[in-house]
Amino acid sequence: MLYKTPDFKLDYITLYLSLNNTSAMKNRNRSIIKKAILPLIFVTMAVHGYSQDTPGFDKLATSAGPLQMHFIGHGSLMFRLNDFVIYVDPVRSSGNYDFMPKADLILVTHQHGDHLDAKLISDLKKTGTLVFCNQKSSAMIPGAMVMNAGDRQEINNIVIQAVPAYNLVHEASPGHPYHPKGEGLGYILTIGGKKIYVAGDTENIPEMKALTNIDVAFLPMNLPYTMTPEMVADAAKAFKPKILYPYHTGDTDTSIIVNLLKDSGIEVRIRNLK
Repeated sequence: MLYKTPDFKLDYITLYLSLNNTSAMKNRNRSIIKKAILPLIFVTMAVHGYSQDTPGFDKLATSAGPLQMHFIGHGSLMFRLNDFVIYVDPVRSSGNYDFMPKADLILVTHQHGDHLDAKLISDLKKTGTLVFCNQKSSAMIPGAMVMNAGDRQEINNIVIQAVPAYNLVHEASPGHPYHPKGEGLGYILTIGGKKIYVAGDTENIPEMKALTNIDVAFLPMNLPYTMTPEMVADAAKAFKPKILYPYHTGDTDTSIIVNLLKDSGIEVRIRNLK
């Protein structure tokens, strides 16, 4: 189920105006009620504006409590378990961060501008925030710690595994893939017994196909930089995540992946992740 911040359209303004025209009500009572309603008008307007700016999210039941998975946009995600907040590739161009909470943990998959926003990372940090990234990103993020494919960290009972992310086919020019092997990362988060795979910018590489027991997978699906729907389907059929979110989709027709996996037993969820 996709959750959104409630859309409060309570007609307090109409009620407030009607009180001015209510002759039967004693002046004193009418004044008290009007004073109570005025703050509600402003609160309602503020909450309504907030609801327009916050991303939708799904909940995943885990042994540590419900995990909120927020779909900020493109390759940017936020996960929240109780009060612990994790961002993956936070980039301001992908969505509105004005009302988003500070980070406990930030993960950066690679150094491209649609995945790394050093100013936003600085804004999201608080005392104690940890930032992990690939080698090339570390020069752009003060205080970040490098992870390489195969590395493992454990923070607040959350296990973070770095995995490879690279192109096999698509190239910027002959011999120069958009995402060379050994540069970028994907991440597998184990949270309350559930494994969430955020692939980063990659194709359907052998390391991806060899994954096991993935509960939720975020796989990129846009050309020419990552995967076609057919490549996503090929990978998903190999490692069989329970839930698949195509993300980083650009203008790709997401209905294609839905049709390709309709009899696979994999639940495909389409969210606003262009």
